[in-house]
Amino acid sequence: MTLTLALAEKIIDGTRLYAAENNIKPLAVVVLDAGAHPVAFKREDKASLYRFDIAMAKAKGALGMGFNTRDIAEKAKNNPVFFASVTAINGIELALSPGGNLIKDANGNILGAIGISGDTGDNDELCAQAGIDAVAAQLENL
Repeated sequence: MTLTLALAEKIIDGTRLYAAENNIKPLAVVVLDAGAHPVAFKREDKASLYRFDIAMAKAKGALGMGFNTRDIAEKAKNNPVFFASVTAINGIELALSPGGNLIKDANGNILGAIGISGDTGDNDELCAQAGIDAVAAQLENL
């Protein structure tokens, strides 16, 4: 099953609603399909210049490694040489900070990923999960 534009937009809307309700700093949010193609992106007013690139690296890193970026960052602490090598490979985008979450269907199949940057990694991750939670019922029916 593919991640549609309509679903990606609802995920982004869910992140932005959570961010507004919780006084989160301006965000950049990207949703990628399972092939790492951008499906939807929004940059809030006053989000700084590199936020898109960081959000993209979080989403691509989650897809490429098969884990949310919080888990990748934890793994990197125990294996710094490997992760230094991975991030040095030309073309690999990987941000070792929370806020890159996999989007899965009810069977655990990866449909894509969301990447968020703008606040602390912890807050970026909370926003990412809120976006996914906003479409949980639809993900169960895919």
